[in-house]
Amino acid sequence: MPSLPDAVRKAALSAIWSQGVKLVREQGVSRVSLSEKEAVLRVRAPGLAVAPTVTLYLEDAEWSCDCDSKADPCAHVCAAAISLTQAPASSPEPASGASGEGEVAAAAPGVPSAAADPLPRLVYRFARRDLRLALTRVVVDPAGREQVVRAPLTSEIARGRLPRGLTPTHEDVQIDRLIGATSIDVVPLDRLAPILGALSSGAEVTLDGAPVRVSGERIVPRAIVEDGAAGALVLRIVRDPEVAEVVAAGVALAAGELRPLGETATTGERLERLPLVRSFGRNEQTELVTRVLPELENKIPVDVATRRLPRKTQQARPRITFDLGSGGHTLSVLPVLVYGDPPIARIDGDAVVPVGKGKSLPVRRRDEERALLARLREDLDLVLGRRVDFDGEAAARFAARLRAFQTATGDTSAAAVNEARTLRPRLVFDGEHVDVLFELEAEGEEAPAGRASTDALAILRAFRGGLELVPLEGGGWAKLPADWLAKHGARVADLLEARDADGRLPRAALPDLGALAEVLDQPLAFAGRDALAPLLGAGKAFSVPHATLPPDLRATLRDYQQRGVDWLSFVRDAELGAVLADDMGLGKTLQTIATLRGRALVVCPRSVVHNWADEIARFRPGLRVAVYHGAARELEERADVTLTTYAVLRLDAEALAKEAWDVVVLDEAQAIKNPSSQTARAAFQLRARTRVALSGTPVENRLEELWSVMHFANPGLLGGLSSFQDRYATPIGNGDRDAATRLRARLKPFILRRVKKEVIPELPPLTEARLFVELEPAERAVYDAVRMAARKEVASMLASGGSVLAALEALLRLRQAACHPSLVPGQEASSSSKIERLLEALEEAVEGGHKALVFSQWTSMLDLVEPHLRTAGIRFTRLDGTTRDRAAVVAELETGGVPVMLISLKAGGTGLNLTAADHVFLLDPWWNPAVEDQAGARAHRIGQDKPVMMYRLVAEDTVEERILALQEKKRSVADVALGDSAQAGGITREDLLALLA
Repeated sequence: MPSLPDAVRKAALSAIWSQGVKLVREQGVSRVSLSEKEAVLRVRAPGLAVAPTVTLYLEDAEWSCDCDSKADPCAHVCAAAISLTQAPASSPEPASGASGEGEVAAAAPGVPSAAADPLPRLVYRFARRDLRLALTRVVVDPAGREQVVRAPLTSEIARGRLPRGLTPTHEDVQIDRLIGATSIDVVPLDRLAPILGALSSGAEVTLDGAPVRVSGERIVPRAIVEDGAAGALVLRIVRDPEVAEVVAAGVALAAGELRPLGETATTGERLERLPLVRSFGRNEQTELVTRVLPELENKIPVDVATRRLPRKTQQARPRITFDLGSGGHTLSVLPVLVYGDPPIARIDGDAVVPVGKGKSLPVRRRDEERALLARLREDLDLVLGRRVDFDGEAAARFAARLRAFQTATGDTSAAAVNEARTLRPRLVFDGEHVDVLFELEAEGEEAPAGRASTDALAILRAFRGGLELVPLEGGGWAKLPADWLAKHGARVADLLEARDADGRLPRAALPDLGALAEVLDQPLAFAGRDALAPLLGAGKAFSVPHATLPPDLRATLRDYQQRGVDWLSFVRDAELGAVLADDMGLGKTLQTIATLRGRALVVCPRSVVHNWADEIARFRPGLRVAVYHGAARELEERADVTLTTYAVLRLDAEALAKEAWDVVVLDEAQAIKNPSSQTARAAFQLRARTRVALSGTPVENRLEELWSVMHFANPGLLGGLSSFQDRYATPIGNGDRDAATRLRARLKPFILRRVKKEVIPELPPLTEARLFVELEPAERAVYDAVRMAARKEVASMLASGGSVLAALEALLRLRQAACHPSLVPGQEASSSSKIERLLEALEEAVEGGHKALVFSQWTSMLDLVEPHLRTAGIRFTRLDGTTRDRAAVVAELETGGVPVMLISLKAGGTGLNLTAADHVFLLDPWWNPAVEDQAGARAHRIGQDKPVMMYRLVAEDTVEERILALQEKKRSVADVALGDSAQAGGITREDLLALLA
């Protein structure tokens, strides 16, 4: 990337550049701030009352100026850029005849430094006064003398009352207008926001004498709707969590900024009325949904922290439905008052209870409700909410009355019981939309088209509920085909759950459709069938054709990598999605690069963006690569491969979703494991013919993480999240082997996973060992004290309904106490048993000519290790989240003489190749073994020619020993989908309490 002055010079018109040189020579440039990333300068120009502010983005070679010039760059930007290259004021004058339009360096000598001639500056001083905020403007000259400004700046400058060289900014003039012609002391509440907004662009501001940042963005309270006791919903209005201090009436410090308060009529001018709390019982939730929340949402953010909050609707009308059960010849009938068709809510006394997939609450129509209940009593002798059983012929007679009742009320969903006829499944597919109908089959004849049928999902719900009869759409009941449903019902459910709201089936679900069509002996015909032929049909072996490698590929693929390219190419040509879940270090990046075709978007962690660029340049130099990152980023339409980060994906979700990509690749796709996160939602919106997720750990904690990754790769394949939990996650967690088998079979065409020991037999062995450490008495005392406090906190949290994940966070101090007393607040220790054991092992390894990686999840633990390494004379380097030049740090270990690297688990778990090391030390066990495996894979990967030892340092009789046992349970979660395990479970409350034993 060119330097910023060079970039400005290249972009500027010659005349504009000359104007910039002139402004510098007239000493019109002064610096406001300067950092490694950006410089902010002001440029005074003759004839302008306001000095424009220029911002130079040094890393990205971009710029901005708040003048209204149509030239880009303008003369002010040119002057600012030139000032960055100036020599000190003592530099010699330029040679006679030097042109002002020469290179940047030619303009610099002899021009006084912008920073060498200080100018007067304007300072805004806020002070607290009697619970209010007072404002004073002060001009500070270069000698430090101060002069209070009590009149508009422009008039004071025109009258010569202020020091020369003081030029106001646009914001200064704006504040002049806000203050008015008279002086101002205590700031009125209605002017706080615009004054702070004007000051936010870089003015020098103090509060009670201390510098402070300001913002005009109002701070408003937050409304939270959450679950309460006994089914109630609780509405809490609380202060914004970023508020650190209420400074004065109407203003607060939030995230280090002085900001005005909003909605003070509700909160009070000093937030003294917060928190506001109100509980809404079951019969009050209609008011909450239809009146209270709409009013709040127009004013403040509302966070719904409950899944039980319904929405309001005025369209639904009341009607009577009947809960029908069957046992032998008995028909059990329970009348229920509901709203909507299908029902969205049930009336239970005075309570309105949401039902069904939608969570809506109706606006009640009580007159219509009373009329329906009266007809129920008169026509059917039934009372709302009371179940009545009919046996034998009475069931049929009641069915006739029921049909008459429903016809009179406009609801003809059921009419008579007919046990002599059964239901026959029929597949309906038009090449895009799919449905399965269960049609009524008459005795001795085929059921003609249009004969009474019922929805497959209703059939499945009845079957899972153990019913023998099911209501028909055309009236009446029929027996369920129980044997057929027991054999094929799960496949039907998977197929139908994959449909979108319009009934369209995603391409990834066509293999399921093919299997069901074969079972029903119904041939399929649809566009693109040949491309999917290897996946269609029940019980057929899955194989893909050999792929032709791109002619510009400069790599020799291993056999397993060629098979991966074959598979990815097949998925690409079939316009399906894929999850490449190869073990760390097997070359997922290379396999993906070998299959890129068309316009591709690669989203990856920021730390590996340049690694992707280097790999593409190395293996497929013919591809044009663009990096979409930085403040002035723009999409390059002609690029073959666009590289970006997850952070940019979140920020530019809408812009990236508008683009039509041929391929979208998510590297380290576990970044979207939480489907409700902004990152995951942004990834789901991307449009592409093929989506590829790369991750050695697509499942870390829960099967729902796999759903999220697969929902990106093949949207709809696994149905909705709640449906996936009901059909797979919960049954598998309860030991349902059939559910685990079905899930693996369903995912097999779309997930490819190989482990190193299977495909690289020549890779040296990886040996894992545990180094147990016995705590010293002083360490044990600290640990036991923390354990007792943590057990009490966790038990209390779980008893009050707190989540397991929140309780895991409460164990942080306990895990730190097992590593080093100094990690516990208020404790100090020169060393710890674990560090002493680490030093012994490192000294032995270094003396033996080995290189070692030392991982910890806490940088504070690495801080404690460093002085001991220095004392022992062991050279080391370090890589964590603050490391800027990762390549240089890696080179110190790989090719330099440094034998030890300290690495934070988060910063070094991915994107590193550290095969010079053959010893790996994990200082603190982590809940998720997959993260630890990634750390070990930094050394145990292709290119390693030495056996690798991975040591886990474990404090005896502490929570760390119990974490090791818990890790094995978590490994089984991934094995369900990717291996041979048939059962998986998450961390339970019992597991959590056992950690504290």
